Amino acid sequence: QVQLVESGGGLVQAGGSLRLSCAASGRTFGSIAVGWFRQAPGKERECVSAIGASGGSIYYANSVKGRFTISTDNAKNTVYLQMNRLNPEDTAVYYCAARVGRATYSTLASLYEYWGQGIQVTVSS
Repeated sequence: QVQLVESGGGLVQAGGSLRLSCAASGRTFGSIAVGWFRQAPGKERECVSAIGASGGSIYYANSVKGRFTISTDNAKNTVYLQMNRLNPEDTAVYYCAARVGRATYSTLASLYEYWGQGIQVTVSS
């Protein structure tokens, strides 16, 4: 069993930055793959970034490449999503998700067993 808790969301002006955190309990991030997803109203949930176990591989959606950075702090059992140069299209509920016992990440939400509660990110123009 893995529990995930997101933090760090909020309201920011366009061009600003936020850092999301995903703290895990029950398993260490070194043994699981983690994805950051977002869902805007009326849209499907999409993977914006993901990282394989032990940070061996990283994925970014084209829409966030060059602006978002995923990283892990194994000592704190936390995964971060640094979001820079935010724009209104980044407004969504952001979720972190974990694949237990999988070294590789996936961009498919259905392949993640555990999810955080979600956190709102709102970017004003």
